[in-house]
Amino acid sequence: MGERCSWPTAVDLFSGCGAVTEALKRRHFRVVAAVDNDPIACRTYRKNHPSVHLYEQDIRSVSPARIRVELLHDQDLDLLIVCAPCQPFSSQGLKDGADKRARLIFSAIRFARVLRPKIILFENVPGLATARFASVLSELRRRLEKIDYTIGNPEMADAADYGVPQRRQRCILIASRAGVPPGLPAPPTPTGKRKVVRGAIADLPRLKAGESDPNDPLHFSRRHLEITLRRLSHIPKDGGSRCSLPKNLVLTCHREHSGHPDVYGRMWWNRVSPTLTTGCTDVTRGRFAHPEDDRAITLREAARLQTFPDSYWFEGNHSEISTQIGNAVPVRLIEEIVPCLRASLRRPG
Repeated sequence: MGERCSWPTAVDLFSGCGAVTEALKRRHFRVVAAVDNDPIACRTYRKNHPSVHLYEQDIRSVSPARIRVELLHDQDLDLLIVCAPCQPFSSQGLKDGADKRARLIFSAIRFARVLRPKIILFENVPGLATARFASVLSELRRRLEKIDYTIGNPEMADAADYGVPQRRQRCILIASRAGVPPGLPAPPTPTGKRKVVRGAIADLPRLKAGESDPNDPLHFSRRHLEITLRRLSHIPKDGGSRCSLPKNLVLTCHREHSGHPDVYGRMWWNRVSPTLTTGCTDVTRGRFAHPEDDRAITLREAARLQTFPDSYWFEGNHSEISTQIGNAVPVRLIEEIVPCLRASLRRPG
């Protein structure tokens, strides 16, 4: 217990189902508090991280002063992680300022001012660093500098370069209270060394549509419509697309439309998967068909592609679990980034 108490402390804002906390615990951080207002995700979080004080409420109503006094015993925090909602900054998001959730990223300022973390890590979609949201980053930088933080430039990280069998571009911002913040570590799995779909899911029992693995509550295939199964039977194995469909099976909306080419597409065995979304177990939402079986990937396969351990328990129905998995930060991505933060925490400052 004494060794655990000596672990650096962390607070996980916008914690979702707990992927970031899982990664931090694996890297020997003591997560003292987490904040999220999604009731289903919070049920999953509590199931997996019962020792963490979870605030299931709007972040704007959480008191960082209480965290400091009651959980940190008036000590400064080591690491604050901020994974604010990414939808406002996505390519499908609304125009500048139209989505009020874009302002939630500034909640970090209130927590930083009181908790005085040595390091702050912001994780979001690449859109946050585009010219469209330059005013958001400018305001964030100005407000952090006002409370004595130095914030680095946005860095882009593809999760596939950090041990995740999935293409997932993320924007990382790191701020420090002790000089120049650390940069991202060198990618451990660049092109040519990447983990691929085969290594992540090929050992799981093969399933037909509608079948389930009696030993794994997440490894079951949804029941597809007959027309969906007919379409999938025409999609070539290992990376095929809807371009192979006969004319009579082409969806009406696709007959005069060449966009959304990944719809009804299969994953490749020997490549990373596409970016998983909240609809990652639906073949009509992207390249989410199994490389060989005529079905969408299962929740277990999706969780593996997000690098959740099989022991991680998810609460909710199929749709709710799919949403939690698709919204999560890949566990392995944070695991690979955290060591450079720990090294920075050991610097005198």
